[in-house]
Amino acid sequence: MPNDDTRISHVLVGLPDIRVLDAVDDGVRLTITIEKATGSPSCPTCATTMYLKDRRDLTLVDLPYRGRCARVIWRKRRFRCADRSCSQPTFTEQDRRIALPRHSMLARAARWTALQVGRLGRTVNEVANELGCHWHTVNDALMRVGKRLLRLDRSRLEGVSALGLDETSFVRRGPFHRREFATSIVDVRRGRLLDMVEGRTAEAPARWLLQRSRLWRSDVEAGTLDLSGPYRRAFEIALPKARLVADPFHVVKHAVHQLDECRRRVQNELLGHRGRKEDPLFRARRLLAMAAERLDDRGTEKLRGLLRAGDPHGHVAAAWHAKEAVRELYALEEHETAAQFIDELIRDMADPTWPIEVRSLGRTLSRWRHEIVAWHDLRVSNGPTEASNNLVKRIKRVGFGFTNFENYRMRALLYAGGVDWSLLDRVIPR
Repeated sequence: MPNDDTRISHVLVGLPDIRVLDAVDDGVRLTITIEKATGSPSCPTCATTMYLKDRRDLTLVDLPYRGRCARVIWRKRRFRCADRSCSQPTFTEQDRRIALPRHSMLARAARWTALQVGRLGRTVNEVANELGCHWHTVNDALMRVGKRLLRLDRSRLEGVSALGLDETSFVRRGPFHRREFATSIVDVRRGRLLDMVEGRTAEAPARWLLQRSRLWRSDVEAGTLDLSGPYRRAFEIALPKARLVADPFHVVKHAVHQLDECRRRVQNELLGHRGRKEDPLFRARRLLAMAAERLDDRGTEKLRGLLRAGDPHGHVAAAWHAKEAVRELYALEEHETAAQFIDELIRDMADPTWPIEVRSLGRTLSRWRHEIVAWHDLRVSNGPTEASNNLVKRIKRVGFGFTNFENYRMRALLYAGGVDWSLLDRVIPR
């Protein structure tokens, strides 16, 4: 039968070869003193037998116990090599199962910290207060465990057939609050954040993709993006054989934006000021943005009346019909039909009698024609990328913003990266 110390050490430390020397509970903090129960080791340099020199205590942060902070005092033994000519005459015992060298937290507490902050989305400060330790103690443990866990979970990056790129605002720096961005790289078929890189240019995501193996890149058949030239360039550099797909939401959003620009221009040309609540075009702004099929008879009649009153030349009405035509493009099922439809749209919108906003929309459709039509074949969008960005933004809000990109990246990957948390027990922080 195991003795009491063995049972206590198994529960509190989880290692059978640890002897509990003392346990003090003062009502505020539980303090346990332990030491290893193994014999003298051999010298790691010359393999000569070592003898005990002295002991020193190392205080380590442990998991909270019944709502109170807990500390483990590891009485580490120091040994001296019997061979006086040895290049390493003294040796302090180490055990990565308990804690890392020069680390102030138990290994199991470090894993618990990664679970609380990484998977559950708690703040580092909240967990540090619960453990009764410094913010940096928790954050250092999170970074060590997180890096090791991501390295162990190799299947997370396997089987990617469609990638999405999109940017999120990272931080504002300097006296002028200059915005810095980060690019999310997402597996859109599984809705999984693969990684994040700094900036929103073509170089950083292209470099990340080129670091993957040639076989990995050959499996990616589609790349989804909003109407971003730099991201299109990144795909062309790193994945030249992948078919690019323009996200339908952003295409329609651009059409709505051009309609809104037309409404503002006509408003200023006719009345000489921005829209006011009594102006017809300002009153019509929400009806213009709605889908035609969502307007009932009353809404349709109201929209027509407001356009008759505020759009004498029919420019806003023309932009509205152009927006609806772009929406109708995505109601088509067959690729060939969609290709013919968008070609007719591009040709019609190039007519100089159309408003300048409609002609601008036609030029955008022309530049992105192949990427727009490709959606009718592959049926992938950047929606999962936007969903991953929402999770990233949640972490940013919870943490009240970030200034260190590596901390930001690690928190985002652990929370939105689809990490296999069943591997956590196998993680020994390094």
